[in-house]
Amino acid sequence: MTETPKTTEHVTIYATSWCPHCANLISELQKNNIPFDGWDVEKHEDLAEFVKSVNDGNRVVPTVLYSDGTTATNPDPADVAKKYQELSQS
Repeated sequence: MTETPKTTEHVTIYATSWCPHCANLISELQKNNIPFDGWDVEKHEDLAEFVKSVNDGNRVVPTVLYSDGTTATNPDPADVAKKYQELSQS
């Protein structure tokens, strides 16, 4: 089993530089002032392995890790914003 990466943010995005879905998610979160950590899985093999571990062996981006340990694959930016609000209230 792949270890869950440690993060200091409620939202951590695992992405690639060439992925349009990743760019859209990041852009929307920035527009809405939602803080997040972002990592390029092509530069961090251990993070690519984590992404594969939560996506049935596939390296699907964007994959989001929330501070409660749950993940979302290619989520709608509005869903990420909602989850952030829930996590930041607790």
